[in-house]
Amino acid sequence: MNRELVITRKKWSLRKQTLALILLSVIILFIMVTSGFFVDAKKLDVHLENRNIAPSLSNLFGTDWLGRDMLARTLKGLTLSFSVGILAAFSSTVIAVFLSFLASLNQLLDRMVTWCIDLFLSLPHIVTLLLIAFAFGGGMKAVVIGLALTHWPSLTRVLRAELLQIKNTPYIQISRSLGKSSWWIAIHHYLPLLAPQIIVGFILMFPHAILHEATITFLGFGLSPEEPAIGIILSESMKYLSTGMWWLAFFPGLSLLVMISIFDLLGQNVRKFVSPYQFKSWQV
Repeated sequence: MNRELVITRKKWSLRKQTLALILLSVIILFIMVTSGFFVDAKKLDVHLENRNIAPSLSNLFGTDWLGRDMLARTLKGLTLSFSVGILAAFSSTVIAVFLSFLASLNQLLDRMVTWCIDLFLSLPHIVTLLLIAFAFGGGMKAVVIGLALTHWPSLTRVLRAELLQIKNTPYIQISRSLGKSSWWIAIHHYLPLLAPQIIVGFILMFPHAILHEATITFLGFGLSPEEPAIGIILSESMKYLSTGMWWLAFFPGLSLLVMISIFDLLGQNVRKFVSPYQFKSWQV
């Protein structure tokens, strides 16, 4: 009994630690994202008298060659990246759920979905994203469409594998014998069982979407140059690094890396919290 009590307490302690990390990640992300909405618009305007100022107490991230405050631009860029990431991740998740349910209907559809997954996974990811964004004319709309159409395969493969395990379980067969349609079964049986994988997949898709948005924007195929996106900030700062203005790229790049790392940490801990027995960290 004592050993069982110790094991229970340790597992409960690990669950509390994981929940604490989840809450901390959410709070940090909330602060990073919402800060962009409270940035003074005047700090984004051109002030030539304040140009090329190094980081200081009055300008924590310094100013650029036009006197614009880099902290304000970075916060705006993170907010914009978050908006693109949430739209792209949500769209990709919807596509993944739909295709996984479609694959569960019959073998022909399953083969077609599997072929599409293999096709997209075999193509160079960035190249496909660039081509789609270029075909739609660039801008935020094109970037979101490109991200949505290129980030669904991995999650679809996971959901399809889960459905293969549960589609022939007894209660699914009972529902079919009672005359329930395939879509009724998908909504009332499959969706609740797949909810943890869907939530985790949605969260873990965020860092990939944000990073790839910054990549293609840096290359000039993403968001409009008028937008204070992180990719645009990094692209513009490249020609000034040789003059010693290191802060133009360092702080925006570090901020983007922190956001991506926090999203990844959030996804990993949410996965542990919803499926604790799949991870060694819960075992004692």
